[in-house]
Amino acid sequence: MSTLTDFNAADSSLSHGQPSEKQAMDKSTAPHSEVKSTLSIEEIHQLLPHRYPFSLVDRIIDYVPGKLAVGVKNVTFNEPHFQGHFPGRPIMPGVLIVEAMAQVGGIVLTQMADLQGGLFMFAGIDGVRFRRPVVPGDQLIMTVELLSVKRRRFGKMQGRAEVDGQLAAEGEFIFSLVD
Repeated sequence: MSTLTDFNAADSSLSHGQPSEKQAMDKSTAPHSEVKSTLSIEEIHQLLPHRYPFSLVDRIIDYVPGKLAVGVKNVTFNEPHFQGHFPGRPIMPGVLIVEAMAQVGGIVLTQMADLQGGLFMFAGIDGVRFRRPVVPGDQLIMTVELLSVKRRRFGKMQGRAEVDGQLAAEGEFIFSLVD
């Protein structure tokens, strides 16, 4: 399984030229501990097993190792679930919003050195609430924060999904490592 630090070789091609001042400072203070804080869809696919039509994260825009990840889902009308949910008034199903948040959480869990190897699956979902509909044209910004890890097999996370700064959904997720 790849780790975020494995993508350092790609950093030079992503920066399009000279490193930023922050990158230069980071490299001078910790040359071997650089961690990528954004991920493209190709990099996400190296970390998560999900594929179309169930790959629900288009980009990771922020990542703090062992703590949280912020992901983006661009909601488009041509997604298959909008054909029947609902004709004439397309609304992203709540279960898919929850799954998208879980996939962002999966980025955090798959990168924890002592938890690598195996597949993380839902073990529980608590207190999920939907606050506003998510419709085609929306950009869903999902922040998922690790709350705890128990016995190196279970992770508890808090997820929050927003559209245009408005809360769309939130809840707690429990994951279990399956060998």
